[in-house]
Amino acid sequence: MRIFDPHIHMSSRTTDDYERMAAAGVRALVEPAFWLGQPRTSVDSFTDYFDSLVGWEPFRAGQFGIRHHATIALNPKEANDPRCAGVLDVLPRYLEKDRVVAVGEIGYDSMTPEEETTFAAQLQLAIAHELPALVHTPHRDKARGTERSIKVVAESGIEPGRVAIDHLNEVTVGIVKESGCWAGFSIYPDTKMSPPRMVEILKQFGTERVLVNSAADWGRSDPLLTRETADLMLTSGFTQDDVDLVFWRNPVEFYGQSGKLELDDDADPGALFEGNSILRGGS
Repeated sequence: MRIFDPHIHMSSRTTDDYERMAAAGVRALVEPAFWLGQPRTSVDSFTDYFDSLVGWEPFRAGQFGIRHHATIALNPKEANDPRCAGVLDVLPRYLEKDRVVAVGEIGYDSMTPEEETTFAAQLQLAIAHELPALVHTPHRDKARGTERSIKVVAESGIEPGRVAIDHLNEVTVGIVKESGCWAGFSIYPDTKMSPPRMVEILKQFGTERVLVNSAADWGRSDPLLTRETADLMLTSGFTQDDVDLVFWRNPVEFYGQSGKLELDDDADPGALFEGNSILRGGS
């Protein structure tokens, strides 16, 4: 089974996680720039972090045959800090780098005016650099935040098919699918979306324009929940082709719009399902 995790924060994971992911079928991933858990106090903090996303992390992933890509942005939470405003000025040089396949994560945390201004500005950067955009929906008041995100996307002029709106649930998936944007889901052990809930959403809304990720950030999370969800799809009546669409071809199609994906060729995708059981390492 081949898996492309379209949203996973590997900076918060150990090298052992890369090894386990490779054994479970993860062959490619996208790591979005995000909040590091405490306030950053200068633009230089961001540039050091961005440099690690385009340098060190691809090296770590490559040791296990995983193709690492990144999205770069000023995240919504830190958009409220005036010390971070200068990050917008350094983004263009990072958006031109190899394997930077989208602008993200952008969007809302607390839905402040500062977040909205930064959100709109970065959508314009996505248009200018001909990149897709990865949108973070807020953890609180998610329905209103998702509706507002769709409106800001529409106002920006970016094609909705070049935007993924992430961290969705049963309440928000319908309006995102109707908008023409891609629908993103994060699978977590305790919060956001579980494998059984995800499978039910796929049954109801279909497998087209859906991105399923593990996010796997600083909190309690599991970088193998993509594989667990894929296995559950197979035991719930979905075909191997359905699984390959959700966990490989969909992220390839979405991020392929950047023109900067670097992937290994697979001569026989169907054979990848044979004899490949999940390795969970005791989790």
